[in-house]
This record gives sequence, structure tokens and C-alpha cells, in this order.
Amino acid sequence: LSLLKEKLKMTKPKQIKKTEFSYFVEIDIRWADMDSLGHVNNANFLTYVETARVKLLEKLGFKDVPIIMASIKIDYINQLSYPQKIEIGQKIVRIGYSSFDILTAIFEKKNGTIITVSTTTLVCFDYKKQTKIQIPQEIIKYYEDDFL
Repeated sequence: LSLLKEKLKMTKPKQIKKTEFSYFVEIDIRWADMDSLGHVNNANFLTYVETARVKLLEKLGFKDVPIIMASIKIDYINQLSYPQKIEIGQKIVRIGYSSFDILTAIFEKKNGTIITVSTTTLVCFDYKKQTKIQIPQEIIKYYEDDFL
């Protein structure tokens, strides 16, 4: 039993604080977001993260977003239920040649409780040619301004 507890402790995601983010999107939880267990269904968090990601890219000036999602990992830390407002913090945490990672954390607005932490890997993509492309300078500049 103690070995199992130790393994579970090792897999718990890093506790991220709101102060680590400079960009936030606010969303109201809808009654329809809940499941029969009385909390927000896990699948809805993908939509919350997607909404925030699109708003971040719009902020960077992209109307036609030149990216495709390669992967997403979500750690569920606390439950969320209706009614709530959430704040979604985002920052670019890795830049490659054609891909980059966005770290996203969802917090309850009222008390700052962390709900989920996710990392999304995005690949810059030319949809007409169906091929990877170099990361646009707007994304690189945003990363550098936020971290360097």
C-alpha cells in the first residue's frame, strides 16, 4: 500500500500558480457542462483549452490559424461544478523549428483553486500544401517577450 501511495504521489502534476501566467481567458461554466455525477465532464476541458488557445492565437494576429494540434495531455487536479467562472492561463513554454508547446492551467476565478493543467503541442502547418512550416515570427516574439 505504501508503494502505491508513493507512485501516486510521483505522478501528481506540479502545482502551478496563477502568477506564472500573464495571459488569461475567462469562461462561465454552463449547466450543460456537468455530467450525472454533478461535476464538469472531463471532455469539456478540451473545449475550454481550445477556446483559450484560439483566443491567444487571435491576440497574436492570426485569423487563419496556421497550426495543427499534435498532442494534448490534461491532468485533472480538482473538480469543478456549476455555477463557476474559470480563468484559463496560458503561456508558450517550448519553441522548436515547426512546433511549440502551450502550457494551460484552469483556475476557479473566485478562489484561485487550480482545476487542470495541460500541455498542448502544436505544429505550424500549411493546409494548402499539407506540410509543416517554420513557426511564424509572431509566435516566436510572444515567447521571447514572455520568457526572455
